[in-house]
Amino acid sequence: MKIAILISGRGTNLQALIDADKEEKLSGKIVVVISDNSEAYGLERAKKAFIPIEVLKEEEEISRKLKELGVDLVVLAGFMKMLSEEFVKERKNAIINIHPSLLPSFKGLNAQKQAIDYGVKVSGCTTHFVDEGMDTGPIILQKEVEIEKNETVETLSNKILAEEHKMLVKTVELFCNEKLIVEGRKVIIKE
Repeated sequence: MKIAILISGRGTNLQALIDADKEEKLSGKIVVVISDNSEAYGLERAKKAFIPIEVLKEEEEISRKLKELGVDLVVLAGFMKMLSEEFVKERKNAIINIHPSLLPSFKGLNAQKQAIDYGVKVSGCTTHFVDEGMDTGPIILQKEVEIEKNETVETLSNKILAEEHKMLVKTVELFCNEKLIVEGRKVIIKE
């Protein structure tokens, strides 16, 4: 399976996928890293791993590149733009996002701060297929982390990020091995 990873920033989840690929723990191949931000540090990570990079600001350009490369899976790893309904429909159940909360709670930006401000005792991360809404697609995997009483946004973010790295690799591996079946809102994981 050919994988494209879309990023906007540091690319720590991208790095987790690069490392898994190096250790031959990914059945797919990362064929391109695309960023809408030419300053994204994740582009450096891709260069160091000899993965082709593209800086594309327009969705049409991204779409064209994905078709040109015959991409099977798009992974949003800290990509900060909402994708259009058309883009998503064209790639139904072939775009995966990772989000730093236990969806459907705390969608959108600053999920860790939202969780702390709300006073929940547990947060975590979720991988899901992307649909037309913001963080509303069928949930693939989730992992919870406890929120301590002195938790800060930074400490919670770091705890969640450590889990994100493992979960994203596992999710991509499940997809590449055709273990994910979507039935309505539910994702069934084949044994």
